[in-house]
Amino acid sequence: MDIKTGEMSGGCPFHGDGGTRSLFGRTNRDWWPDALQLDILVAGGKNPDPLGDDFDYAEAFNALDYNALKADLTALMTDSQDWWPADYGHYGPFFIRMAWHAAGTYRTGDGRGGASSGQQRFAPLNSWPDNGNLDKARRLLWPVKQKYGKHISWADLFILAGNVAIESMGGPVFGFGGGRKDVYEPETVYWGTEDLWVDQGVETRIIPEKGTQMDGPLAAIQMGLIYVNPEGPGGNPHDPEGMARDMRETFARMAMNDEETVALTAGGHAFGKAHGAIPADQLSGSPESEALALQGFGWATDPDQIAQGHITTSGIEGAWSNNPIQWGGDYFRLLFKYEYELVQSPAGANQWQPIGQSEEDMAPDARDPNKKVPTMMTTADMALKRDPEYRKISERFRDDQAALDDAFARAWFKLTHRDMGPKARYLGPEVPAENLIWQDPVPAGSKPSDTAIADFKAKVLSSGLGVSALVKAAWASASTYRNSDHRGGSDGARVRLAPQNGWKVNDPDELANVLSTLDGLRGDISMADAIVLAGAAAVEKAAKDGGFSVSVDVSTGRGDASAEQTDAESFEPLEPFADGFRNYLKTKATVKTEDMLVDRAQLLGLSVPEMTALVGGMRALGAVSGNTGHGVFTDRPGTLSNDFFTNLLSMDNKWETVEGSGDEEFVGKDRKTGAEKWRGTRADLVFGSNSQLRAQSEVFAESGGEQVFVDTFVKAWTKVMDAGRF
Repeated sequence: MDIKTGEMSGGCPFHGDGGTRSLFGRTNRDWWPDALQLDILVAGGKNPDPLGDDFDYAEAFNALDYNALKADLTALMTDSQDWWPADYGHYGPFFIRMAWHAAGTYRTGDGRGGASSGQQRFAPLNSWPDNGNLDKARRLLWPVKQKYGKHISWADLFILAGNVAIESMGGPVFGFGGGRKDVYEPETVYWGTEDLWVDQGVETRIIPEKGTQMDGPLAAIQMGLIYVNPEGPGGNPHDPEGMARDMRETFARMAMNDEETVALTAGGHAFGKAHGAIPADQLSGSPESEALALQGFGWATDPDQIAQGHITTSGIEGAWSNNPIQWGGDYFRLLFKYEYELVQSPAGANQWQPIGQSEEDMAPDARDPNKKVPTMMTTADMALKRDPEYRKISERFRDDQAALDDAFARAWFKLTHRDMGPKARYLGPEVPAENLIWQDPVPAGSKPSDTAIADFKAKVLSSGLGVSALVKAAWASASTYRNSDHRGGSDGARVRLAPQNGWKVNDPDELANVLSTLDGLRGDISMADAIVLAGAAAVEKAAKDGGFSVSVDVSTGRGDASAEQTDAESFEPLEPFADGFRNYLKTKATVKTEDMLVDRAQLLGLSVPEMTALVGGMRALGAVSGNTGHGVFTDRPGTLSNDFFTNLLSMDNKWETVEGSGDEEFVGKDRKTGAEKWRGTRADLVFGSNSQLRAQSEVFAESGGEQVFVDTFVKAWTKVMDAGRF
């Protein structure tokens, strides 16, 4: 993988091991076919949120007694429960792991995963092997959640509990931003194609000698893991180079560099212990597969075993430091002080134990503070000592505690907030004042007057710039938005900056001409607003030419970001590999082109009718990448019409696959004469082939459907232009 581009060795982020795969991989129904299915109740877009569509979480959070909540969380840390006793009398390490694993599923490839919606409560995440026993951590939090109700979401509570846990053990915290709103059903996310979980002998996804590499959006090294297998690549503890490679790869895909990786690993492992005190075959199944009587608990074992601390989660057993509930430098001190030998835990997992460890460096037993036990390191921990680059950073942190404090606090904040998007979405009294580059900062803008907008639109339409070019520029600016992590969008006008101004999908030469012209016409209007307003003017003109009077009421007040405020490398993963709305495909992929269109529509928050109208409208406007003409099924390009649908569905056409196109390009011929009429792609023909999309298309193509189409297109266009505005 190229860390900068997110592309695989084949040049395509959707290339796997060959063959066509589903965009969504295995689903919950595949893993748990007998589980209760609620799909029928949420079909047709019915919202399962019991608080309703009008619930304003920001308003509810701002009414929260934040200090009281933190006090209750602090008290909870040492309120050990008989049914799941706290290790060392402190739940802090447990809640740190819960928060880390809630946030750690985030990946830069598509912005999915992460903590922003509380997905850890639902399958498959609630039953991943790497999330073993976190069902108990969430249940320990229930009395607090019950007390504060709608004023704190589960998603926010997971992360805040992790912060409070760190603070309660003397650790450094950079800040906290609330604003994560819960969802009430599993989100559809591609987690991989494997048929087995990590603890069933699956190899790492990176096997250079086999040419195996992770699929583009994936970040975890194996199915069912958050990051890497702590025992080593595929469970092999004797592959130090592979261990460092896996760590570097997966953390990079989660937006972390080497220093952040070392800081997070050392900081997280400064607390608590791993659990592997009994063989895993003594445990029951995961929460999603267990009996009703267990009430959502999984990995159950005998209560007497639990009371004695005979618990198995990862299979690795022991604490990393001799002070497992106190922040400090003991992790690095012990890592470098001792040589380590490979041993097996009681559960049979590979781990490393100090040779000749003194009693003062041993850890207390988790249940008996008068008993001492050896500390341990995982194969992943040993990589911080064995890999040359990791070692340099680790030695610096060992010798400079203040540097580690700062690096861990910042990396933890990034880990737990990376998927929240702009800082404007953060809520609460502990939002840091400092602006961080990974938050994609955008200066405040000012709203132009109605007169200034009208004058600018008139100048644009008299500038000689065509409807197609204006629409494409506006789309290029706004359609980078991802509702998964709230990155991208029209704010900041980053389409005029590297790397976006050079993306092939954006037709760079044409884009540069449009942007240069708009810059000369905009006056005091920001470039971010100017690009969107110019697109609105083009759509209004195209509708008027088609006989419809519409007003495209996009918002204004955007600011313009500078190159210095833009981490160009971090924007590389936002480059579309495929954009069906502009009929663009970089190269043939293992995922169907139409699947990638649906994926992009979901990231933009579009409904099926909105996606359908946008594709048909942009084809009619001639807004096709490369100006190939593919999908422009009209004799009047640049006019907002329903011609795409009427001509696609016409029985006068006979469609044939273009030889050598890999079933990606098609030619439409007159059924009687055989003369070529149109050229299209899979992203075009799917609207006549798929039964559900054809039903949508028929509404737009039928007599009287023109107004419905135009209204739907304008609504959807405005939604995309304003996506990501907070």
